[in-house]
Amino acid sequence: MAETLPRTRAALTAWDERGLPPEAAFAALAEESGAALQDRRIGALAQRLNFEQSGLRALLLRTARAQDRLAAPYAESLPALDACWGDPETWRLLRRAGGPTTSLYLLRALDLTRTAEGEVRRVPPDQALFRTLFLRTLWVSLLVTAACVLLGWPVAACIAALRPPWSSITLLLVLVPFWSSVLVRSTAWFALLQREGPVNDLLLFLGAIESPLQLIGTRFAVLLSTVHILLPVAILPMVGVMARLDRRHLHAAASLGAGPWLRFRRVWLPLSLPGVLAGAAMTFLLAVGFYITPALLGGERDQLVAWFIAQYLTREVNWGMAAALSAYLLAMAGAVAALLRALTGNTPAGTRA
Repeated sequence: MAETLPRTRAALTAWDERGLPPEAAFAALAEESGAALQDRRIGALAQRLNFEQSGLRALLLRTARAQDRLAAPYAESLPALDACWGDPETWRLLRRAGGPTTSLYLLRALDLTRTAEGEVRRVPPDQALFRTLFLRTLWVSLLVTAACVLLGWPVAACIAALRPPWSSITLLLVLVPFWSSVLVRSTAWFALLQREGPVNDLLLFLGAIESPLQLIGTRFAVLLSTVHILLPVAILPMVGVMARLDRRHLHAAASLGAGPWLRFRRVWLPLSLPGVLAGAAMTFLLAVGFYITPALLGGERDQLVAWFIAQYLTREVNWGMAAALSAYLLAMAGAVAALLRALTGNTPAGTRA
């Protein structure tokens, strides 16, 4: 706005937003929009204004093309061309878009909007999307993290209890799928879970189902494949911590009369907790930004924030909205990581005590 319509922006800056702006703003808009169209500078501004409100792009281009037919007083000819120019809200939108920064995307990413009076309110329920999206992303990431920790802890404990070379062999079996591409593993799950795939064939053979299930495009497919892909990420930190634990603590607890369950709960679990929290943090940070697997195996209601960020970058070419979603996603991941860091920081002190 400041580069394409500088005179219009200056006239609107002095406007008190009561009623319609002065004639100088109408005249500046009519003249500058036509010049910007001839210089091919109006496209970026029209696209930017359309983010503020749908339809502003068409309005601005129509006004620029009609410059030769417009005449003073422009406060009458512009509303005659399109009634939107007689609406103060249209001019308020132009005035808000004149600054170097905007809160539009940060508000819209939380299903909020700014009214003509400048108040921040929620968008109508039929337009709300992003709060549900962030809650879905958080919920799926927490489920995947919990499943990976619960499945990975006994595996890590078994690997840590083995002696060489068996510990190295089992650890290699964990690392082999970890080295495979995420796209390859996601595609493999797509082949396994389709209606004519091996999973449905096995269930039909066992008599568990009467007809093939629709597994592709479901939340179950997203959770199952994501847990499989991220399970090694949770196992490796736990193995690293458990392999270094001094088992003389267990012997000392047994010599003092502690049973197996008490030794596990009071000795082994607190000592291994830093590895558990590290594995959980790494798993969550990867799950919260997952894109390929939900996009390939999930349905419309199973896509996470990363999918929408990609859509705004590649299809909508709205980098501002993509940046706002990324900022909130980073904040959410950082908050969970900080919480796990605080829990991990308190663990050693409790263990030494």
